[in-house]
Amino acid sequence: MSIHLPTIKQLQYLVALRQHGHFGRAAESCFVTQSTLSAGIRELESLIGVTLVERTRRVVRFTPLGTRIADKALRVLRETEELSDMAKAEGQPLTGELRMGVIPTIAPFLLPTLLPRLRTTWPRLRLFLREEPSQAACDALHRGQLDCVLLAMPFACGEVESAGLFDDRLMVAFAADDAPSEKAVDPSSIDPDRLLLLEDGHCLKEHALAACNRPDLRAGATMMGTSLHTLVQMVDNGLGVTFIPAMAIQSGILEHTGIVTRELQSRNASRRIALVWRRSSPREEEFRLLAASLAEIAGAQSKAA
Repeated sequence: MSIHLPTIKQLQYLVALRQHGHFGRAAESCFVTQSTLSAGIRELESLIGVTLVERTRRVVRFTPLGTRIADKALRVLRETEELSDMAKAEGQPLTGELRMGVIPTIAPFLLPTLLPRLRTTWPRLRLFLREEPSQAACDALHRGQLDCVLLAMPFACGEVESAGLFDDRLMVAFAADDAPSEKAVDPSSIDPDRLLLLEDGHCLKEHALAACNRPDLRAGATMMGTSLHTLVQMVDNGLGVTFIPAMAIQSGILEHTGIVTRELQSRNASRRIALVWRRSSPREEEFRLLAASLAEIAGAQSKAA
């Protein structure tokens, strides 16, 4: 076997450049200078004897072979990380570093209560959090940048395993002057021209539309909210109606507003909060243990509220 093999560092540089399409951003993601990253990729090209990247002043363009090698390098890096994961799985559970993604419609409402209690239960766990929309979090999970993701289901996240934590009911939010007298709202009564939803990339939008089961809502709704807090302000100022998860309401998102909420008359008027991880991960037992802890903490928070 040849001793002149690419190094893990060189493969990391190549994958980062493929993901970011820019030498500067790729170098930042690897915590090195741009010249270091560029030199590492040139060394890799020299080692294997082919050009992987066409360099111009304006664009970074991978050659067809460079694209295939970068894709293979990503798989190699994932399997290399799994060597470490296998060792962790054999040791004491939930110790050391764990990288968890959390979507924006969960993070600000669950984490303030969850993190202190999780730290008490697992004091040797070093939890690094990354907040981003559902699709971006799933992509990062499969690239090996995250170990697991706290996600709202259903959502197509690829080849993953999951452990459900709890159901989070979706409520319809109205300005006080617009609220119906009934305690529950039928989806057929929602005016599509008044419906405000989050932008594409947020799974809450899809969950809300699925709960209503009205294709016309997708065409007529205004999808411009960048966050739940933005939607709350828009509704409070009489610009329309929206859907708010119960966990956000319990966390006080509607405090100091005139917004009132009504239940939605639908069998699908909830989302399932779950912990997901790659199907190939050797740390399944550890993730299920973490999911059980998260479910217990969330349950205690719900009872307290």
